[in-house]
Amino acid sequence: MEGETAPRGTSTQLEAHSNPQSELRGSSSNSQSHDGTEPNACFNRPDILRALEVVERDSVAIAESFTSLFASLRLALSEVTSTSVDHMRCFFDASGRLQESTLDAATRGNRYINSCLRLNEEMRGTDGLATQIKILKKNVDALDSAVNKLLRFP
Repeated sequence: MEGETAPRGTSTQLEAHSNPQSELRGSSSNSQSHDGTEPNACFNRPDILRALEVVERDSVAIAESFTSLFASLRLALSEVTSTSVDHMRCFFDASGRLQESTLDAATRGNRYINSCLRLNEEMRGTDGLATQIKILKKNVDALDSAVNKLLRFP
């Protein structure tokens, strides 16, 4: 049909296209009318062959178009699938690294918290030590005063 025109026919041919039953009756070469004579054919044999050739060429063109379309779709699907697989690999690598970093950060955070708790416990013990140091300082000051008095006694 591309670039070709259908053979021009008579009004009988147009009527045959609009009435499929009359086409079937007119196109059968073995059919005979009720009185034994052959009816007038709506299409002559060369017109039918030309029409079949046009239909065949159009069918081949359509089949080639579908083949090309399916090949393009197959290629596009392959590319999308490949890209999706690449993205999934990238996501898997990134999530693995993030998991490792998170575990490392959590471990370091736990160490820091434990160090703070130990320091807090040690600082609680310093209150008693500070009290003991104050008492010791008072005793050292008293001893220093007593020694100074003894050394000045002349």
